[in-house]
This record gives sequence, C-alpha cells and structure tokens, in this order.
Amino acid sequence: MFEFMREFLTTYNDILPVIALSLKVSLTSAFIASALGLTSGIAAALHEFKLKKTIMRVANTLMSLPPVLIGLLVYMMLSRKGPLGSLGLLFSPSAMIVSQSLLVFPIIFGLTVSSIQEEAKNIELTCLSLGADKKSTLITIISECRFKLFSVITAGFGRAISEVGAVMMVGGNIKDKTRVMTTYIALETGKGNFEEAVMIGFVLLLISFLVNSILYRMQRRE
Repeated sequence: MFEFMREFLTTYNDILPVIALSLKVSLTSAFIASALGLTSGIAAALHEFKLKKTIMRVANTLMSLPPVLIGLLVYMMLSRKGPLGSLGLLFSPSAMIVSQSLLVFPIIFGLTVSSIQEEAKNIELTCLSLGADKKSTLITIISECRFKLFSVITAGFGRAISEVGAVMMVGGNIKDKTRVMTTYIALETGKGNFEEAVMIGFVLLLISFLVNSILYRMQRRE
C-alpha cells in the first residue's frame, strides 16, 4: 500500500509540471496565432484584392504543412549558425511557442476567412445601409460571428496542444524544462511505460473535452 502511494505521488509530481508547461505553451501559441490570424482573416474576408485567391491557396496549403518541416525551419533559424542564434532560444519553451504559433496561424487565418466571409459581407452591407461607421460595423461583425470565431480558436488550440514533431525538434524534450504532454507520451511509449503514456493521453483528451464543453455551453446559453 505504501509502495503504491509512493509511486503514485512520484508519478504525480513528474506529470504535473508537464501538464502545466503544455498548457502554458499551447495557450500562448494559440493566443499569438489567434491575434494575428483573426485580425488578418477578418480583413481578408471583408475585402477583395488582387492576390486574395493566391493567398488563400497558400494558406490552405500551409494548413496541412508537416510539423517536422516547421520544426526544421525554426531549428535552423534559432541554431548557433542561424540568423537568430544569438538569442539563445533553441531548446527552450520560447522556441516551442514560435514553432506552434507558425503551425496554428494558417489554420486560424484560413478557417476565419472561409467560415465568416459570406456572413461578414452581408452584415457589413446591412450596417453601411443603416449609416453605421467602420468601427461599429467591425464590432457588429465580430459580435455576430463570435461563435464561429470561438470555434476557429478552439481548433487552433487543439492543433497546438496536440503537436509533437516540431516541439520535439526545437524543444528537445528536456525534463523539467521543455517536456510537454505529447513528447512525454512519445518518450514513455518508447520506454514501454504504457500506463503513464495512457494517463497523459487521457489528460490530453480531458483538456480538449473541457475546452469544447465550454464553447458548447456558451452557444447553448445564447
């Protein structure tokens, strides 16, 4: 009994920092990507310009970009011989945030444009016909499309927290420094510790479930 309790507490103390770092890195990445992706996505949805179709094709292509490729590019940028090597960010949470933000941004941008483009234009025309200024029109569009935008942000967060390839490359999976839930699962699976890997996998699913439940409750409340 005492041996079981000791093993449980040891495992708990090892897992808790991993979960905390995963949430920190993923939430920060999702926030950065959402701030940039929603802003540029709403602007692209409301305006027609010459290179819009090309930009959307590029964005759709980047949505399926292999994570290891992003990891490689960020690694090359942050390595000692890279242009940003003097910052010393490689194998740190900051490098992981950079790589995840780059992965999530095209998803946020592309989904924003595709999900609100028609509705946003109709709302814009209605607001302008009623004499609303640009600021009021933008606020109205964001308000009316808020649940679609929340869904886009949720998709971006889900992509960030489930990432393993890029964060493994630029973070190094260092214990108590850059080890997150996905890299922990990969490590423990490789070592044959399937119980701990499944435990972390369950926590990962639980976090995703809670995020989606919050969004669902907000929609039901409205």
